[in-house]
Amino acid sequence: MSTIWVRTLWLLLAMTGLVFAPLALGFGLDWGLAGVIVFLLLMLCWQLLHLRQLTAWLEGPIDAPLPRGRGAWEIAFAGMHRRTRIRLGQQQNLAETLERFMRAFQALPDGVIAFDRHHHIRWINEQAETHFALSAASDCGQALTNLIRHPDFVSYLDSGRYAEPLIYRGGRVEGLTLMLQIIPYAEDQNLLVSRDISQIERIETMRRDFIANVSHELKTPLTVVAGFSEMLADDHETYSTSEVKHYLALICEQNARMQRLIEDLLTLSALESGSASTSEEAVPLTPMLHSILADAQALSAGQHEIVLTIEAPSVLLCCANELRSAFSNLAGNAVRYTPPGGRITLHWRLHKGGGEFIVTDTGIGIGAQHLPRLTERFYRVDRSRSRETGGTGLGLAIVKHVLTRHHATLEIESELGKGSRFIARFPARCLAGERTDLTDRETDAFEIRTVVKHMQ
Repeated sequence: MSTIWVRTLWLLLAMTGLVFAPLALGFGLDWGLAGVIVFLLLMLCWQLLHLRQLTAWLEGPIDAPLPRGRGAWEIAFAGMHRRTRIRLGQQQNLAETLERFMRAFQALPDGVIAFDRHHHIRWINEQAETHFALSAASDCGQALTNLIRHPDFVSYLDSGRYAEPLIYRGGRVEGLTLMLQIIPYAEDQNLLVSRDISQIERIETMRRDFIANVSHELKTPLTVVAGFSEMLADDHETYSTSEVKHYLALICEQNARMQRLIEDLLTLSALESGSASTSEEAVPLTPMLHSILADAQALSAGQHEIVLTIEAPSVLLCCANELRSAFSNLAGNAVRYTPPGGRITLHWRLHKGGGEFIVTDTGIGIGAQHLPRLTERFYRVDRSRSRETGGTGLGLAIVKHVLTRHHATLEIESELGKGSRFIARFPARCLAGERTDLTDRETDAFEIRTVVKHMQ
């Protein structure tokens, strides 16, 4: 670039000499000097014209095209154009990088709020808007403590000790539990990161309840077994033969109860972990249902009228052991919760959407408030009656998992004092000869539809 300007200067001097020499030789020195002055003035006007074009471009829009010049100015404008193009490219790259970062922050499952040392909000992602019921459009620039006023959060924010997160409950969104942590960055800048741990808390609560329930369910039979065992071990000769037999029968009964509980726990654990066998086989339902009828009659000991109706012999593509476990639990619950003299109906039928197994009883019924929770582990409507009938509280939880694995749904209808109806519905693809898509292995969402109404 400097070489070009040197050449331009020499060219200017040469042109000045060409103007001066002819005029000085022909008309005298004065005319020669006058000609040089006029030439220099014209060159000055030429430079000022280009300078004006440059000034107008500098004052114009940032994306305005550069003016076109002549001579050295053309070279200068070309250099400026190249640098401008490079700078615009860099700015475009920075803008795209920033946009990618912003999209990444928006895609995070955690909420993020950026704020300064005065606690003024600078930026909010969509998840944070949901967590705190905020709006990026209207709340940016507001003080964080004006929008999140919970005393625990304000104390955490003011403490300056952010190594440990804060568990935040009772915020502006009902039922939401958040884990909050403040992360300082740059100079006097901070990020508030929020994570929804509501589901984790619910799982932890279920785990604690599960341990408490298992402990409680095992404690009662163990107490009975231990008590009678100590009595007989200390001085069995003081008891009559009939008393000893009675106590031993009670011990055996409680031992069987614990065994059933452990077996149900192992079954449920296998179903929940997915380790239980899911190999499909063609299972004829008629022999299975007759076997379940015999088991129900044995459990009833002749105290109930139990009827089995099979409208059409069918074959289900399923895991036989799991299906038998689910059907047996439904039939057994009907026997346990139906007073002596009641009627229980086991019914299998086909319809255009598949098949369904229906268990109807004239038992004690279930209140509407209990229906949504019936398939929870150890959930019982009447705990005292469950202990009397020997139930483990895991039967319907097992039914739920078995039906889920077989793409089926459970519908419950009940009315207090008038009985209940449990309907296990299977789609057509579970019926041998009627399933149209053998490669479709997706698991349908388990659904419980509860209806409180008078039984037909």
